[in-house]
Amino acid sequence: MMTVIHHYSFLIFTLFSTIAVAQKTTPKSAFLEKWDNSRDYIIAIAQSMPKESFNYKPMPREMSFMEQLSHIGENIDWISTKYFDADKRHPSDLQSDKERTIANLKMSFKLSRIAIKNTDEDDLEDIVGFFAGPKSKYQLLNLLQDHVTHHRGQLIVYLNLMEIDPPSYVGW
Repeated sequence: MMTVIHHYSFLIFTLFSTIAVAQKTTPKSAFLEKWDNSRDYIIAIAQSMPKESFNYKPMPREMSFMEQLSHIGENIDWISTKYFDADKRHPSDLQSDKERTIANLKMSFKLSRIAIKNTDEDDLEDIVGFFAGPKSKYQLLNLLQDHVTHHRGQLIVYLNLMEIDPPSYVGW
């Protein structure tokens, strides 16, 4: 009887150990999961704005909806090529129309994701020169996400001002 109990105890321990290993999260894997959700959410927001309103801006001093999206993509490209060895893509007309703007934004997310995925976890601790002072690459990941979130919030306001219901949040 003791052998059977010992056997079951071992099986239960093995099962829970396997689950714990499978659910191990590193800073990089956590970022990449969040990054994919962020990409999906901002693309849904971009697709919600009608093509004819892509140049909408609530005030003259603001960027248009399309300029906001292009700005997000340009920032992703800059950080991911300068600090994470993303492939440099041929500069394109970033502010031409809805379809091209969304395609460019998707490409920015894709190339940055590949570069970050290929970055060794230990390299995230590397300190690099940044215009706001020395930062670790891990801090730059946070800055990437924070910048997207900042401008995404502005885009949600633009949709609301146009009386367009923004898509439901998918950032979980």
